[in-house]
Amino acid sequence: MPDVPSAAVLRRASPLISVWLAPRQTIERIVAEWPHHLVLPLAVLGGVAAAADALINFGIGSALQDWRASLACIPIGVVLGIGNLYIYAAVAAWLGRRMGGQASTAAVRAVFAWGVLPTVLGLLVVLVVGAGLLASGASTASPLFSRWLPIVNGIFGLWSIVITLLMLSRVERFGFWRTMVSYWAGGLLLSALLTLFIRTILFQPFNTPSGSMAPTLLSGDYFFVSKYAYGYSHYSLPFSPPLFSGRIFGSEPARGDVVAFRLPKDGATDYVKRLVGWPGDRIQMKEGLLYINGAPVMRERLADFVGTDLCGPSTARVKRWRETLPNGKSYETLDCVDNGFYDNTDVYAVPAGHFFVLGDNRDNSTDSRVLSAMGYVPFENLIGRVGLIFFSRTSGPGGVAANRPERFGLTVR
Repeated sequence: MPDVPSAAVLRRASPLISVWLAPRQTIERIVAEWPHHLVLPLAVLGGVAAAADALINFGIGSALQDWRASLACIPIGVVLGIGNLYIYAAVAAWLGRRMGGQASTAAVRAVFAWGVLPTVLGLLVVLVVGAGLLASGASTASPLFSRWLPIVNGIFGLWSIVITLLMLSRVERFGFWRTMVSYWAGGLLLSALLTLFIRTILFQPFNTPSGSMAPTLLSGDYFFVSKYAYGYSHYSLPFSPPLFSGRIFGSEPARGDVVAFRLPKDGATDYVKRLVGWPGDRIQMKEGLLYINGAPVMRERLADFVGTDLCGPSTARVKRWRETLPNGKSYETLDCVDNGFYDNTDVYAVPAGHFFVLGDNRDNSTDSRVLSAMGYVPFENLIGRVGLIFFSRTSGPGGVAANRPERFGLTVR
């Protein structure tokens, strides 16, 4: 059985067609005749598909039904696709030459650009099926749609890997094992290093599982935490190995910052709260009003807030206030019930090297008022400052997820 179509047919066929049936011969023809042919457009399309795949892998692929989420994939895809093309290809070409390969960096770039075609096709399949469901009146947020998204993503992703490996082996004149090393070692090592750098030094994604920080953060919000805001402790590292104590490049948080931190009681659970007390402060709650060093925090009544899972499982209308701290930081809080359990407390004296945190949903938050469960937060336990909400969804009727596009891109204050 012939391995490829005849040479005459191959020469006449567009690479966009022949690459599916004869990827090795097609890439050889591309590299020999026009090595830059469609490389940048394909890289950008691949980056857009990769951004969409990230939503699918993150379990929020149904967000693609919203035009704003789909549109956001485009600029992300341009940066991701072009950056990945040049950096990944440079690393793989360098490794290939060290192992006796013959491909130029331009040839390897062509391989990686043309190798994304199955991934792009997979994204088109998802979009077409999603559009069909919407046109028929069905919801792409249905469990069935969400279940088959990762399957489609995996099939086309595997197809893309196979085509890329076949083409890379041809341009490098490699055997199977050296091709695998050049592709996987270069790509995975680079990806791992970039991911490690971004998550450790720059930003880390989190999500809100409860309503304890409502209305600032709602259950189902996905947001970034800036890791560099307060410097780095061993909690900034993956798996938090105790390699050192204290903080490197430490910078104190501002009063009123929304911070992510590691729970002092177990050193393993991540929490997000608002920092209201510095070391040496005296904090107290009186009739639901926050006092700092004996002075009440200015509070202004706002219109009631309406939402779900704020004070219980049902939709609720909750009292809303605007607090303004002594440094001028202003934010909204909720008050589920009058004279709640922690609306009247003793005075908390914040020890040196620690901070006092509160949830904005004051009657539905485990925070520094509960000394047995959380207590004061050591400076070392701070992970970073909460910054941007990049995605948000809530459970709709019957438990079906619904996107909240109005919260996409909100800055947390």
